[in-house]
Amino acid sequence: MNLIDIVNEDHKNPNVEKYPDFRTGDTVAVHAKITEGAKSRIQIFQGVVIAIKEKNRLSGHFRVRKVSSGIGVERVFPFHSPNVDEIKIVQRGKSRRAKLYYLRDRSGKSARIAIDYDRR
Repeated sequence: MNLIDIVNEDHKNPNVEKYPDFRTGDTVAVHAKITEGAKSRIQIFQGVVIAIKEKNRLSGHFRVRKVSSGIGVERVFPFHSPNVDEIKIVQRGKSRRAKLYYLRDRSGKSARIAIDYDRR
């Protein structure tokens, strides 16, 4: 085991094994820790997963998009971040692509993703 592997083991988040198996197109609720001054609280960010990168690696992250007050908001959550407390799957979506960046240009009915009833 080399030095890089030892450092990576120190920075891994033990909660990663508790995360559910989700894919792009799924609607997830991410419970993220927000620190404001001396206070800390949990904020829920619910939206569609539009990209997942390097799921099993230390540098892996996933991108969640939602529309809030008519404005599209995206957040990137690293898998091994200590600020990600929990991930819940709200709805499973049918997606034929690995990256759903085309949703950025769409709004309304054309931005919907079909529900995958086979993956319950």
